Amino acid sequence: MRAERLLSLLMVLRSRGRMTAAELAAELGVSERTVLRDIDALSLSGVPVYSERGRHGGFALVPGYRTDLSGLTLGEAIALLSGAGRIDSTAAASAKRKLEASLPDVHRGQVAAAAQRILVRPEGFVRAPEQLDALAPVQEAGFSGRRLRLMYRSRGGDPTPRVLDPIGLVVAGDVWYLVATVEGEERMYRVSRMSEVEVLDEVAERDPNVDLEEVWQRRRQAFRAGFESLEVTLDCAVHDVDSVAGHADVVESAPLRDGVTRVRLRFGDRRHVVRSLWSSRFDCEFDVIEPTWVRDELLLRARSV
Repeated sequence: MRAERLLSLLMVLRSRGRMTAAELAAELGVSERTVLRDIDALSLSGVPVYSERGRHGGFALVPGYRTDLSGLTLGEAIALLSGAGRIDSTAAASAKRKLEASLPDVHRGQVAAAAQRILVRPEGFVRAPEQLDALAPVQEAGFSGRRLRLMYRSRGGDPTPRVLDPIGLVVAGDVWYLVATVEGEERMYRVSRMSEVEVLDEVAERDPNVDLEEVWQRRRQAFRAGFESLEVTLDCAVHDVDSVAGHADVVESAPLRDGVTRVRLRFGDRRHVVRSLWSSRFDCEFDVIEPTWVRDELLLRARSV
């Protein structure tokens, strides 16, 4: 544990430059006293670390010092390659520090500046991110090829026990799915609906190789094929077309009169039509031309409100 911490301390100083004991403690998740002891240990082992007092002081490495101690542990490599970096994890943070430290000086500044321009967050402005307490053991089982025992809550149902043979994990948008088999039948499970997850000491029955991209596209197409798409024609202001369309596909759009355009939209199914247009109604104005049942449904909702 201490060796790993010393290595992390060295990587931070290598990539960040001068830092105070308080900053190092916050970065590494330890106390300032631990940081000071680790600084002494690095110095005694021959690492040229020095301190500067004063307002802008701190600890730093001698300029030009390089180290090849940037090897990733198994957990850190998995965190980078498996997409675990999309959520907060100690392994992903440690791997990032080592990756930064391994870069040449000429590139490190450019990479750091580029990283500041991108932020990936699973939650939106309103909706909170999904609970992913089950993700770690599910990943462990997927990587090690062992079976899972868990409780799974289907949409609108109560949790029921399941024993799964994990194939792999898919991140779609901000949702994590587990592709697994049950008695040889392939299925997909939402990780946020799992609880009481236990990694069993049993080998999962699965093929040694898997193409998750093929699995995802196949299951996505099968899911979408279960819906009967519908087209709706409506009139709205030109600048409101995008708002009205929402998640629908714009089939055709043509000017009707000054500032008004007629749009033909394709929706996934009847429920999708009503939900999307009802939400759009609060942001813009439009007139549904056809089919008439859409007008009736929207009018019924408005009267209910």
